[in-house]
Amino acid sequence: MDFSIGAIKAPLDVPQELRMDYTRNLFTITKGSGRLMLFAGDQKIEHLNDDFHGPGISPDDNDPEHLFRIASGAEIGCFATQMGLIARYGEDYPDVNYLIKLNSKTNLVKTGQAEPFSGLFYSMEQVDRFRKSSALSIPAVGYTIYAGSEYEAYMLHEAAQIIYGAHKRGMIAIIWIYPRGEAVKDEHDPHLIAGAAGLGAALGADFVKVNYPKKGGVDSKEAFKEAVQAAGRCKVLCAGGSSVDVKLFLERLREQIFVSGASGNATGRNIHQKRLKEAIQMCNAISAIVVNAEGVEEALEIYTGRKEFKVKEYNMP
Repeated sequence: MDFSIGAIKAPLDVPQELRMDYTRNLFTITKGSGRLMLFAGDQKIEHLNDDFHGPGISPDDNDPEHLFRIASGAEIGCFATQMGLIARYGEDYPDVNYLIKLNSKTNLVKTGQAEPFSGLFYSMEQVDRFRKSSALSIPAVGYTIYAGSEYEAYMLHEAAQIIYGAHKRGMIAIIWIYPRGEAVKDEHDPHLIAGAAGLGAALGADFVKVNYPKKGGVDSKEAFKEAVQAAGRCKVLCAGGSSVDVKLFLERLREQIFVSGASGNATGRNIHQKRLKEAIQMCNAISAIVVNAEGVEEALEIYTGRKEFKVKEYNMP
């Protein structure tokens, strides 16, 4: 039997008896499309309060529950955040599919002071216990690697163990990979980002999240194709970045997926810095492109409330 959704197949490190669980989890977070709309809410540690309070940011965003209200009210594939927040708020939002982010670091220590390192918070055994005791939908886990750091060997080892442990339980593993450190001259170099995507594939990740490449300082959808090809059967997600004009964001997103060949997005600030209604509509506009393969104009109508959004229904294989 071919356990697949689109071009994604259950890897051989998923036990035979759990391959249907793996397929169901993949089907769940991609809404059956094979493409992932990931709402990223892990910045409470990564950027402290810089992303949640200040000019141009909705006052709603300073309350961590804002993230959960968005995730519950919108059509998303899964919501990525730390276990501590899920433990506090998850009981009130049991309809959300959660991704537990297993490592994070603050932005206080700069590369000039110390090489970037982000260590593991919880083991897969602890995640499994929490998943069972909470009875929440936790189909996926995530981990960040800073390739090029002097500590990359530690992070590569931890990521490999997480991926293996997730697959052993029929879960999906998503790896964030950012080239960063004194050895890295240009974090947005297309060739280097392609190398990061290939690194995710070699570790066995199901999805790898990378920064969008820039060629000559300009975003390059053509250069991004190298990363998508280098990742092979590991699917590529693009980081959303700082808040930008909605139409520009949606145009870039559609190019990333339907020109460059990415398999989804991981978006945080462009969603949660908005007030609740607007943030939910932004999620749905993104899902219209990612899951439903709709155009930018249709997505904009959903964002502005002129069109009601309904996610496509796919049949479970």
